[in-house]
Amino acid sequence: MGAIGVVYGDIGTSPLYALRECFSGPHGITPSPENVLGVLSLIFWSLIVTVSVKYLAFVLRADNRGEGGILALMALVSQRHRGSAPPNAARAKLLLMGIFGAALLYGDGIITPAISVLSAVEGLSVATPIFEPYLLPIALVILLGLFLVQRHGTGGIGNVFGPFMCVWFIALAVLGVKELVHNPGVLVSLSPVHGASFFMRNGTHGFLVLGAVFLVVTGGEALYTDMGHFGRGPIRWAWFGLVLPSLMLNYLGQGVLLLRDPSAARNPFYLLAPDWAIYPMVILGTGAAAIASQAVISGAFSNTRQAMQLGYCPRMEVVHTSAEEKGQIYLPGLNLILLVGVVALVLGFRSSSALAGAYGIAVATAMLMTTCMAYIVARERWEVSRAVALPVAGLFLGVELAFFSANAVKIPEGGWFPLALAVVLFTLMTTWKRGREILGAKLREASMDLKDLMSSFDGEHAPLRVPGTAVFMTGNPEGSPPALLHNLKHNKVLHEQVVLLTILSEDVPHVLPEERVEVQPLERGFVRVIARYGFMENPSIPDILKRGREKGLQFQLMSTSFFLGRETLIPSKKPGMAMWREALFSWMSRNARSATAFFRIPPNRVVELGTQVEL
Repeated sequence: MGAIGVVYGDIGTSPLYALRECFSGPHGITPSPENVLGVLSLIFWSLIVTVSVKYLAFVLRADNRGEGGILALMALVSQRHRGSAPPNAARAKLLLMGIFGAALLYGDGIITPAISVLSAVEGLSVATPIFEPYLLPIALVILLGLFLVQRHGTGGIGNVFGPFMCVWFIALAVLGVKELVHNPGVLVSLSPVHGASFFMRNGTHGFLVLGAVFLVVTGGEALYTDMGHFGRGPIRWAWFGLVLPSLMLNYLGQGVLLLRDPSAARNPFYLLAPDWAIYPMVILGTGAAAIASQAVISGAFSNTRQAMQLGYCPRMEVVHTSAEEKGQIYLPGLNLILLVGVVALVLGFRSSSALAGAYGIAVATAMLMTTCMAYIVARERWEVSRAVALPVAGLFLGVELAFFSANAVKIPEGGWFPLALAVVLFTLMTTWKRGREILGAKLREASMDLKDLMSSFDGEHAPLRVPGTAVFMTGNPEGSPPALLHNLKHNKVLHEQVVLLTILSEDVPHVLPEERVEVQPLERGFVRVIARYGFMENPSIPDILKRGREKGLQFQLMSTSFFLGRETLIPSKKPGMAMWREALFSWMSRNARSATAFFRIPPNRVVELGTQVEL
C-alpha cells in the first residue's frame, strides 16, 4: 500500500497528459486509427521494457545495502571490489556521471509538481470555460499549500497516500474499461507490429512523437530511489498487481475514445469521463498530482542529505519530522528554493502542454546514466560476463537514446531549463567537493604530526594543563587539528584530556551501531575518537559522545569545551581551481550551516578559532 502511494505517484499521473501530448502537443500527430494503434503500442512496450524489465527486473538488484537512487549507485560503483576498482580516469568519469544525474533529478523535482498540478486543474476548463482565467491562480494556491505543509512531515499525510492512490488507479481502470468494452479490438495495439509500422509510416514525425510517449515512463527513477523505504517485493507486486494494468486500461480507453472521436485529442483523459464525473475526477486528479509532487520533493530532500554526507553539498539545516522513521526529513532552505522554482515555472510556461517540453529531457538523461552505471555494477560486483551484460545494457541504452534524441528537439521549447539547472547544480557540487579537497590538503600541510607535537611537550616547553576535557574536531584522522595548534599558540594551555574527534562519511547508506564509534586512547591524556556515518544518516555529537562513553571515554559535558576551526578562504592564482570557482567555493563556505548547529553541539560549550587560508 505504501509503495502504491509513494513510489507510483509520479508515473500514476502520466495519463493526465501523456496521450494528449502525442496527438495535440507541439509535435502531435493526426489521431488516425493507424496512428492511435501505433502510439498505444509504443506506450505499452515503453512501460514493459523501461519499467517492467529494466528497473523492476534488473536495476532494483543494484542496491547499496538496501538503498537505491543514482547517488547510492554512484557510491556502489566507487567502492572497491575483489581487491580492485575501476581505473582512476574511468572512476572519475563515472562519479561525474552520477553527480550530473543527481543534479538532473532536481529539475524533475521542480517540473513534476508544476506539470502534474496544472494538468489536474486544467480538467476544470473541460467542464466549463468559466474556469479558464482562474486555472493558474488555483494551481499556484495548491502548490503553495503543498510546500507549506512540508514542515509537518510526510508521516500523517503518508497514511492516506496509499488508499488515495489505490482509488486513483481503480478510477483509471474503470474509466478505461467503460470505453474499452465498446471496442475491444483496440487490444491488437499491444502487438509490437503496430509500433514498428507507426515509424515506417510517419518517419521523422513519428520519431518526434516518441518524445511525448516518453512521458508515460517519467517517474521510473522513483522505483529505484524509493527502494530503501519499501524493498523490492512490494514495489514489484504493486506494479504488476495494480499500477501497470490500471495505466494500460486507461490508455487503451483513451485510445478507443480517439478512434470514435478524434477531436477528443485536446484532452482525452477528462473527456473519457462522463459529464457528472468530471469534477470528482478533477479533485481526484489534483490529489494524485499532489502525491506525485510529494514523492519528488521528498526525493530531493533525500538526495540533498546524501550529497551532504558524500561531500558534494554544503551543510544545510536538516529537520527530522518523525521520531520513528529516520528517513522522513525536511530541509527548510531547499523547500523554499523548490517553491520559488515551481512558481517561476508555472508563471513562465502557464500550461501543462508548454511544460511538457521541459519535462522528459532530464529524466531521459538520468535514465541513460543509471543504465551505464548499472552495467559497471553488473560487471564489477555481480561478475556478469560481458557477453551477457553488454547486450542487455545495449537494449536499454538503445531505447533510452531514442527517447533522449526525441526529447532533444524540445530543448528550445523548454528542455533547456532542466539542463541549465543541472549544469548550475553540477558546477556547485563539483566546486564544493574540489574546494573541500584543496582546503583539506592546505590544512594538512599546516598541521603537525601528533607524535612530534607530543614530544615537544617534554621539558620546559610543556604547556600548562588545565582541568576538563577539550574536544577538537578534525577531518584528518592522523595528524593534529589546526585548532589545537592555534589554541596552544595563543592560549598556551592544554586540557587534562584532549579528544581528537573525526567524523567520516562512508559509501554505504547506514553504518552498523557497533561500528559507529571507535575510541583510541593515546599518550599524555589524548584520545582519538573516530565516528562513521552512512550517506543516509545525520551526524550528531551528543550521539557520538554517548556511544564513546559506552566504550570507555570519560568526560563531563559541563566541563567539556568544543574547539572548532573557522577558515577565512582567500582565492588565489595557485594551482587547484580557477579563480571564479575559488570565489564560488568561498561564498558557499560562508553560507553553509555552521558546524555547531549541523552537528548539534551545545552552543554554550563551543570555542571557534579562526585562520586565513589561501586556496
